[in-house]
Amino acid sequence: MHQHGHNDPNAKKLYDLIKDVKIAMMTTVDTDGTLHSRPMYNQEADEHGDLWFFTQIQSPKITEVSRDNEVNLGFSDPGSQTYVSVAGKAEIVRDKAKIEEKWSEPLRAWFPKGVDDPQIALIRVHPSKGEYWDSPSSTIVHLYGYAKAVLTGKQPDPGDQAKVNLR
Repeated sequence: MHQHGHNDPNAKKLYDLIKDVKIAMMTTVDTDGTLHSRPMYNQEADEHGDLWFFTQIQSPKITEVSRDNEVNLGFSDPGSQTYVSVAGKAEIVRDKAKIEEKWSEPLRAWFPKGVDDPQIALIRVHPSKGEYWDSPSSTIVHLYGYAKAVLTGKQPDPGDQAKVNLR
């Protein structure tokens, strides 16, 4: 399905881990060179593996992405002990057909005029690399791992972790 990372066997798992995480923290480089993160509503990855986010065209992130398009996305699902980081290049998209394709009614809270809002835009992130941590989510498994670590002096098993090439 996803074109990015087709040579990396861990790419499918990375995309599977983030598909149901609805909020991603998007980090950009602020105009003063510092990092700036904010929560963004995650759209489903497209057939190329690109990740999509709605935004206001007048937002600071548009200025930041226009100046330096390197971004990082942080996904977290503490309930399932799943954490994912994706780095890539962001692109601002104003295509009306793409906006209509990605639109869903809950977005109206941020864009009251809907798809016809002149301030609406999309940010497409072309992933280049990622990393995930997928730990056992059961409390009993965590307690067992903690007790075992205390008794043996060895760190608990962190679960499945991999760096992923998404180019």
